[in-house]
Amino acid sequence: MSDIKTNILIVFYSMYGHTFRLVEAVAEGAKEIKNTNVSLLHHGMIIVGVPYSEKRLMNMSKITGGSPYGASTISGPNNTRMLSENEIEIAKY
Repeated sequence: MSDIKTNILIVFYSMYGHTFRLVEAVAEGAKEIKNTNVSLLHHGMIIVGVPYSEKRLMNMSKITGGSPYGASTISGPNNTRMLSENEIEIAKY
C-alpha cells in the first residue's frame, strides 16, 4: 500500500452556478478515489454593469451596443464596423 496522496486542484469560473454544480459533481467523484485530496478554486469575476439611468442606453437613433449588463458593440458580419461615439461613451461610464 502506498502512502502517496494525489492532490487535484480544479480551477473554474461560474457566473450563474451551472459550472459550479458540474465541478462539484466531478470533485465528489474524485474524492471517492483513495488517497486523493480535491480542492476547488473559483476564478471569479465581478460584473459591473451600466445603470438604467444612463441615457445613452436608450439611444434608438441608430444601431448601437451597450446594455445594463455592461458595455458592448455590434461588429458586423466582417468585423468592419467601428465603435460609435455612443458606445465609447457608455464604455467610459
